[in-house]
Amino acid sequence: MATTTTDTLPVGDFEQQTQKFLEWFTSQPGATFHKDIKLVDLRDKSAGRGIIATAPIPADTTLFTIPRRSILCAATSPLATKLPHLFKGPAEPTVAEESHSHTADDDDEPPSPEDDDDEDPNAQDSWTLLILILIHEYLHGSASAWFPYLSVLPQRFDTPMFWTGEELGELQASALVAKVGKEEADEMIRTKIVKVVQENEEVFYPAETKQKLSEEELLVLGHRMGSAIMAYAFDLAKEDEDEEDEEEDGWVEDKVAGMNDTMGMVPMADMLNADAVFNAHINHGEACLTATSLREIKQGEEILNYYGPLSSAELLRRYGYVTPNHARYDVVELGWGLVEGGLKKMVEGLKGRKKEVDWQKVEELVEEEKEEGEWEDSFVLERQSEDPDSEGQVHGEAEFMGLPEELEEQVKTYLKAVKKVVGTRDRAVAEALGNKTVRKEILLGGVRQALEEREGQYATSLEEDEKVLGRIEGGRPTTRKEMAVWVRAGEKRIIREAVAWVKKQEEELSKEKGDEKDEPSAKRRKA
Repeated sequence: MATTTTDTLPVGDFEQQTQKFLEWFTSQPGATFHKDIKLVDLRDKSAGRGIIATAPIPADTTLFTIPRRSILCAATSPLATKLPHLFKGPAEPTVAEESHSHTADDDDEPPSPEDDDDEDPNAQDSWTLLILILIHEYLHGSASAWFPYLSVLPQRFDTPMFWTGEELGELQASALVAKVGKEEADEMIRTKIVKVVQENEEVFYPAETKQKLSEEELLVLGHRMGSAIMAYAFDLAKEDEDEEDEEEDGWVEDKVAGMNDTMGMVPMADMLNADAVFNAHINHGEACLTATSLREIKQGEEILNYYGPLSSAELLRRYGYVTPNHARYDVVELGWGLVEGGLKKMVEGLKGRKKEVDWQKVEELVEEEKEEGEWEDSFVLERQSEDPDSEGQVHGEAEFMGLPEELEEQVKTYLKAVKKVVGTRDRAVAEALGNKTVRKEILLGGVRQALEEREGQYATSLEEDEKVLGRIEGGRPTTRKEMAVWVRAGEKRIIREAVAWVKKQEEELSKEKGDEKDEPSAKRRKA
């Protein structure tokens, strides 16, 4: 591990830290750790720590048990007692953070200062409260009840939040670049974290502390703890919407009245690495959380959890790594501006067009739709893929099967606006736009041009990227540049697959038009 920002938590020996953490964990009342599993050093695989099976393990075996009292959260942290006013708030969190025990929500995000201008900018939420809790325990060093656990948490992260400008540049035209949100995170930490620590130094620092952290050091520490939460925290408020659905595992617990305690750090559960093909699952019980094997685990096999059907870009953004198994969930964003440009070209290319379309008037009509909040700026293109089965395995190939319904509906609305503007000024265009087949031609042709332009936004070709990836030893990217190339290549593959699908639809449409032309003459010959 890298050196910390202060000497409060000495790095020490990796194996020694691991052993101390294991001893601490197993000493917790109610905790268990199966005799045939081992916490090991996987840094040679760029996986930090992990858990492997030291002997064959049958399916449905309890691997370890985590008592709730061992979880670091508002309900167990002494900070909630010392600064109770910070923890009084709405029962529901202002942000739902991902749970490692089931599929994460698509909009799981730390809140930004712009999320709600009407709210008190200093108000805390489950995200910032957990950052404050971690900082409080961190600054108390060995006096913290969670010291052995905090000592094994990563001190360096490869999430894009910590990348240099040059490293981010390797992502090229990926939408991931805009989602990093470094400036927004800085503002949130300065407003809700640094300020609180500085105003309550007697609470956050032990009495014997001689030198306090500077504002910039607290900012760095806040980012580190925020990233630890992004990578490891569980949402303790997610309850089962369907108790019969084994894939939905919330921690069903009565909350402390009025306490904003929805997120927590779960020791040992977060030592499990994760992949899209997995063999273990975290179950939430009344008194504890348990890790259970989903199928037989072979000797030497790593025990893996599941973070959900995340794309390579999202996996990298949240957790700082990518895996080949998650590539089936890759996506690419297609901006409406590109689609609109393609549609305009298709309309302007209609046969018989006599006059220029007043695109300004079209835009005015579209603005009405935007004001009603029914207009998307971009669309996510993705493959269709089967969900993992009850044993954590996935079957079949992921395949691009079509455009998002929202995109088709928006194009339909847009073309209606074009037709309305054209009116009787250009009867040929108006009649063409009234034809369902022509509208489909415009949709397909416009989207195809948009996709081709979207791929052109990347500085390198897919073929060039694949050459880089082909030189990676072992096939799994581990460096920041390799992971960036992996992400952008995955997005380009989706674009290529989407273009191929659109072209196939165009060919079928052309064939249908040909058949329609032949049909009347065939009827005449029969007569």
